[in-house]
Amino acid sequence: MAARVPPQPSPDRLTDFAGHPLVVGVTPGQPDLVALTAASMGRATGAPAIYFAYVDEARYPVREHPDGTVDHEQLDPDGIDDAWMQTQADLVEKLARVLTGPEPAWEFRYLAGRVDRALTHLARAVDAAGFVVGTHLGRHRRIAGFLNESVAVQLSHRQHRPVLLVPLQVVDWQGRAPWE
Repeated sequence: MAARVPPQPSPDRLTDFAGHPLVVGVTPGQPDLVALTAASMGRATGAPAIYFAYVDEARYPVREHPDGTVDHEQLDPDGIDDAWMQTQADLVEKLARVLTGPEPAWEFRYLAGRVDRALTHLARAVDAAGFVVGTHLGRHRRIAGFLNESVAVQLSHRQHRPVLLVPLQVVDWQGRAPWE
């Protein structure tokens, strides 16, 4: 039996940005810059919609729907099951506060499981042209940890859509980059 070879990026797999939505990974406490950058890109490309998504890694998808939504359950059977609803409400409220200009229409999706897989499923479901994600905030990391945690790196290796990475913390030339 031949080994399965995943489809590779190529011109025939390109989804034109014009007329196609974007998928944006968001997290609680993330700076507004990610949402504002996605809105700017959406306006520039004529995106009909922007799908903002938070992926809860403490939950797992039970069923994935054709519109990119998922039914999900918590991993910890003894945990409080409704905490996710407050996270969702907080993120939607923040996006509504930030996206006040002539942005394209937007929707929010609360997803579950592995971040790159969940965002890829959503992108396929809505026929997105690409992704927008923010960089990590925080202390310096070694290269292995940085690459293993990077949603952008995981997305760029597991699907064919382009990934726009929004810098959220810049280190001047005398400082240390996250992987140094």
